[in-house]
Amino acid sequence: MSSCEYIQYRGIDLPPVAHSMESLEYAQNFSVEDTDVFAVTYPKSGTIWMQEILPLVLNGGDLTPIHTIPNWDRVPWLEEKRLAMVVDQLTSPRALVTHFPYHLMPPSFHASKAKVVYVMRNPKDVMVSSYYFHQMAGFLNDPGTFDEFMAKFLEGKVLFGKWTDHVKSWRHTELGDRIMYITYEEMVQDLPAALRSLSDFLGSNLSEEVIQKIAEHCSFKTMKVNSMSNFSLVPKVLMDSDKSPFLRKGVVGDWKNHFSSEQLARFTSVIRQELENESFPLPWSLD
Repeated sequence: MSSCEYIQYRGIDLPPVAHSMESLEYAQNFSVEDTDVFAVTYPKSGTIWMQEILPLVLNGGDLTPIHTIPNWDRVPWLEEKRLAMVVDQLTSPRALVTHFPYHLMPPSFHASKAKVVYVMRNPKDVMVSSYYFHQMAGFLNDPGTFDEFMAKFLEGKVLFGKWTDHVKSWRHTELGDRIMYITYEEMVQDLPAALRSLSDFLGSNLSEEVIQKIAEHCSFKTMKVNSMSNFSLVPKVLMDSDKSPFLRKGVVGDWKNHFSSEQLARFTSVIRQELENESFPLPWSLD
């Protein structure tokens, strides 16, 4: 059973392979520009997909970056070590991603006009995806059994804390028209429609032709074979795709193949309870 020492940062756990106290400090002091766009997700909710989509929506559909630059340099993580190395190569408008809850965003973000696209995914699918990711990622703790991992997930003893806390933190912001909410499920169901919404939100005015082109190049099938997007460039010791491919299925509802009825009841009751005083609607039924 592999065990890794995680970094503890303001109440959340982070894997040291990509994060350090220096990188977290760098994130806090990061100078956010008004034109920056952040894709914000709880882990395993469509982050990599947004890394593919955002540059294309911002640059009018020019495919060069998705074929020439690995996704972690194309749309770097705010909190990871890599940002300091690549920040000077980013052209405005910059696209960045983060798994931070709202209260960990840097002061310059709050003072800026930077926009946020918050992607939510059904927590049951998030948990299944995370379970497989823990099996193939050498830098994460062994997840144990599915049942054990579910208990950790519900307690928030996983990377970036509780799913419900994360969603609540980004739902209770003062960002007004600086934030757009979208779900992974909407993107799966109708990617061109999701791209139209993004284009409107970001003021990109993309033509229908460009929207169709981006949709085609950001399909799961295309990304799965693009070495700049599928993490195959990462050393096997860090991510062993023989155990489970990084881009595994990209489907909605895979949880149905994993949850027993007892697990479903337990999971649903915890999530319901934690969201019971919330006014925002969840786009999926929890049952």
